[in-house]
Amino acid sequence: MPKIRTVYTCQNCNYQASHWVGQCPQCGEWNTFIEDVVVSQNSKSGSHAGKGVTIAPIQLSKISTKNIKRLSSNISEFDRVLGGGFVPGQVVLLAGEPGIGKSTILTDIAKSLGDKKILYVAGEESPDQIKIRAERMGYPAENLFILQESGVEQIISVAEAEKDLALIIVDSVQTIYSDEIAGISGSLPQVRGCTQLLTMAAKRTGIPVVLVGHVNKEGVVAGPKVLEHIVDTILYLEGDPQHMFRMLRTSKNRFGPVSEVGIFEMQEKGMKEVKNPSELFLEEHVAGTSGSCIAVVMEGYRPLLFEVQALTIRTSFGYPRRTASGFNANRLQVLVATIEKRTGIDLSGHDIYLNIAGGFKISEYAADLAVCIAVISSVKDLPIKEKSVVYGEVGLNGEVRRVSHTEKRSKEAKKLGFEIIISPETAKSLNEAVSKALSKGYNLDSGKHAKQNTTESKRYNAVKPV
Repeated sequence: MPKIRTVYTCQNCNYQASHWVGQCPQCGEWNTFIEDVVVSQNSKSGSHAGKGVTIAPIQLSKISTKNIKRLSSNISEFDRVLGGGFVPGQVVLLAGEPGIGKSTILTDIAKSLGDKKILYVAGEESPDQIKIRAERMGYPAENLFILQESGVEQIISVAEAEKDLALIIVDSVQTIYSDEIAGISGSLPQVRGCTQLLTMAAKRTGIPVVLVGHVNKEGVVAGPKVLEHIVDTILYLEGDPQHMFRMLRTSKNRFGPVSEVGIFEMQEKGMKEVKNPSELFLEEHVAGTSGSCIAVVMEGYRPLLFEVQALTIRTSFGYPRRTASGFNANRLQVLVATIEKRTGIDLSGHDIYLNIAGGFKISEYAADLAVCIAVISSVKDLPIKEKSVVYGEVGLNGEVRRVSHTEKRSKEAKKLGFEIIISPETAKSLNEAVSKALSKGYNLDSGKHAKQNTTESKRYNAVKPV
């Protein structure tokens, strides 16, 4: 008879303890232990398991991959993220915040696969709700079969009984359960066990499976960390719900490149793929205004052009505010300090507000130079020269450091009509980059800057202890 015992499992590193502890002794994280149930077999029965069964290893060189054919979603942006389409038996975990459009993009995939039979396991919605969404998207849904079932054993039996299935969609993995596993649906052992059963069924039948997953308050997939190790591919659908653009990222892919992105536009009739995102992001850019700078950022292996907007005003309080939307606020503090130290521009009396237009988030250091120039452009109230594009990392000494994929960035900028490229190849320091970027022949007063540094040095020497 199997024995059931209770353990406590760390969600971060999967370390198990017999009782709850505040800090994990293996990874050092706090408050990550969740109660789990482990089913162990009797030692006597387990000692005879597999006795008399001979398993021979397979020589890898004799395995042929010529018969493996990917299933294209007929959506180029989605196929780009997957690496060319679904691989037979592939298990994909699609995660994102509530209302971001996970069910919508999966309905779009079903719509694009009009000649393929798709099984949609509805754990959160009723068939009527799915029908309303399909009608809104203009999708007759003749190839979509709804299964309103939460038992994983029943789901697998239906999938194996149905013929010519091309894809299985499970919405969501937190709603399904197994009678053989202890705990309620959504609990740690249920999510882990059901995902393993669905993965084994996918490998056995060769049918790709897409699992919709929830995210927690930290923005990562809810459930045990081992869930991310079980599946083949992890996709994140990101974007500001207040904006129309969505970005599909991959953080793990056994059958394609990692860090690829796909750009979509949320519309009334579903997700529309954006094939030329840089041009679309710059549609509303107003040339000739101060505080606006165009940056080239790499998203995966794709160069994208974003508008970096900065607004500086005199502060009404003793401590100036530094607010960033779509950019790391701590990094902005570092860049502001670098501007003050290396250019001599006093920003201590200004509130600085930084925004990445379109609601996207930029984490690449190649946007440092564009942020600095946008801030200086705003505080000096001087626009940046027309048809100028900027990229490069800014060091603490004020130097402009090299970044990756410079050829791709420059090629994308020239394709969109930008003539002046300010980069580590054309400007070695922040002062030089600012002089080339700002209009009206503006130049930083290096003599005044040197005098200021000397004054600061004398003031420090005067107060240092004897």
